[in-house]
Amino acid sequence: MDFELDRNNIPESIAIIMDGNGRWAQERGLPRSAGHIQGVENVTRITSECARLGVKFLTMYTFSTENWNRPEAEVSTLMQLVADKLEDEIFMKNDVRFRYIGDIERLPAPARQRVLDCEEHTKNNKRMTAVTALNYSSRWELTKAMKDAVRETLAGRLKPEEINEEYVSQHLETRFMTDPDLLIRTGGELRISNYLLWQCAYSEFYFCDTFWPDFHEEDLHKAFAAYQQRQRRFGMTGEQVTKG
Repeated sequence: MDFELDRNNIPESIAIIMDGNGRWAQERGLPRSAGHIQGVENVTRITSECARLGVKFLTMYTFSTENWNRPEAEVSTLMQLVADKLEDEIFMKNDVRFRYIGDIERLPAPARQRVLDCEEHTKNNKRMTAVTALNYSSRWELTKAMKDAVRETLAGRLKPEEINEEYVSQHLETRFMTDPDLLIRTGGELRISNYLLWQCAYSEFYFCDTFWPDFHEEDLHKAFAAYQQRQRRFGMTGEQVTKG
């Protein structure tokens, strides 16, 4: 299906909500942890394909602040997977830089150190940046930015009229990347679950029923093909966009 894609219109930045690992496992009579293990294997596949197609930023929702409320065994499995399966050699092979967003201080020490090591080892890679959202939520991120603004204002370093969209964007976790052109959610749910709320203001959304472990290269191509059929208006009319 690759040949049907316009390689000159690949989204520069995409975000993915990797949903459906647990349900994938349950349908097969397996523990939910088996779904997460399979989901991690799929991250490697999709990361490589995005790099091959020319995506510049790939951001994956790995663990939200709300996910701590899941069963303890499932949380433990997810943290162990971060510590054991985050292989910087995968990123090195594809010339991909790894970065994280979120408050990783709450992560267990082995997982936190693995994240920091992987970020350091891949810092000079240039083909694509793969971002994992760990202990992340958009409301947490925006609240943090507001607190930063208040502190700077009280310290006399910032005037209220200087707080604009650019200021907010530069005080978010994602300040090093462009906003997502395309948000993909697998697993059949039709919501964005506290993920990149500010950044996705003008993103195109693509929802599919496929569970994340079964979301392979062809499914990614379908999402990109759907994106390429859309007209991005950014508040303008279709006629204005057409006229340039």
